[in-house]
Amino acid sequence: MTQTNAQKIGFIGLGIMGAPMAGHLLDAGHALFVNTRGDVPQPFASRARVCVSATEVARQADIVFIMVPDTPDVEKVLFGEGGVAAGLSKGKVVVDCSSIDPIATKDFAQRIIGLGCGYIDAPVSGGEVGAKAASLTIMCGGDEGTFGRVRPLLEKMGKNITLVGNVGDGQVCKVANQIIVALNIAAVGEALVFASKAGADPAKVRQALMGGFASSRILEVHGERMIKRTFAPGFRIALHQKDLNLALQGARALGVALPQTASAAQLMNACSALGYGQEDHSALVRALEAMAQHPVAPDAG
Repeated sequence: MTQTNAQKIGFIGLGIMGAPMAGHLLDAGHALFVNTRGDVPQPFASRARVCVSATEVARQADIVFIMVPDTPDVEKVLFGEGGVAAGLSKGKVVVDCSSIDPIATKDFAQRIIGLGCGYIDAPVSGGEVGAKAASLTIMCGGDEGTFGRVRPLLEKMGKNITLVGNVGDGQVCKVANQIIVALNIAAVGEALVFASKAGADPAKVRQALMGGFASSRILEVHGERMIKRTFAPGFRIALHQKDLNLALQGARALGVALPQTASAAQLMNACSALGYGQEDHSALVRALEAMAQHPVAPDAG
């Protein structure tokens, strides 16, 4: 990238997802201004400008990305003491890649737009694997002009990038995504618990199913994690709990019944109660195993 193509980009939240996402922007040659809770990971400590507050990030950068866990976190980053809003000037853009409440997103956007700035909600799907591979699916809400401005940056982080509609619609799409993912994880978990307790080899059952109509990305990745007991978090149960709660809150407001989503949410609640809230969401299978009194496979060690 030439110096004339480089932009001044802010990135707030360098966690499991945020760090690799921001790393792609850094590798593309952009000037990066970062702020995060806790220690700043490499390569940002040496190659990016570490800012003492979100306000400083917003003062220095023309486009500010946010990637934090939940709605209150985004609100604090934007409008709390030392927040983004205090450092914005007209013409700058905020891009929120967090997965949060669509209604709150619309309120946040109105407040930022009121400052003469642009706002895009751009939640992502693909987990840590997708973040590292720059293959995330990115679901956007906002006006076409602002989206066009930030799309080249989003293309450094993802492959399937869609402007779903107005501000907040990206978050609606992400909630829908999380419903589908959760129900598929539960389905794979039930199938593997059933197969294992019936005496079949769950690894061979999974292999056979991968060649048929039951094949899915969830069966491929999360089914393997259930069998190999590799539950280090790519996306934590606690965060998926939050997303399903958003779905159920939205359903209540809309007068829509989501019975299978409610069931999956209860399985995740059970996992959290059993102490597995910080494990990968594929560990939802642990709740099914507890009820069956039978693991898909023994834990390592």
